[in-house]
Order: sequence, then C-alpha cells, then structure tokens
Amino acid sequence: MNKDTIDSFREKLDQHYAWPSLYIFKFIVPKGQEAELRQHFPAHDISARTSSNGNYTSFTIQMMCPSSDFVIDVYQRVAGIEGLIAL
Repeated sequence: MNKDTIDSFREKLDQHYAWPSLYIFKFIVPKGQEAELRQHFPAHDISARTSSNGNYTSFTIQMMCPSSDFVIDVYQRVAGIEGLIAL
C-alpha cells in the first residue's frame, strides 16, 4: 500500500471506530498457505472455512485493536503471504 492509500484507510478507520475497538479481519488464502496466516495470530480465536472445492480457506479473526495504526500494521504484516486476499 502506498502512503496515500494508507492515510485514506486510517482516516476511514478513525471515522468508524472509537479506539480501542473490536475489529474483524477477513482473509482468503490458497490451499497450503493456512499455516502461514495462522502464525500471525497465535493468541487469537480464528474461524476458518474451506471452499467447496478445497482450493481456498477463508478466515475470520476478531481482535481488540488499540488504534487504526495497529490495524494497518496487521494488514501490512500479512500482505507478504502469497495469494492472500484481504476483505
């Protein structure tokens, strides 16, 4: 993400959330990448659902986040996972 995109996302987060706040992350990863995503959330409850043909897994992770910068940091940390789709 470039600086303008990050600044815009931060502004939207700050308009819609009063920090600290519960934030729901949703990701889709290709088969074989599940463990790589899970390692970023070792202490959090993760809900996972495999696609009907088994090629993808969707994840929902609820986290208490202290700020919009924390949310952005999470997205930046997982961005390197090959094939990841962040919703």
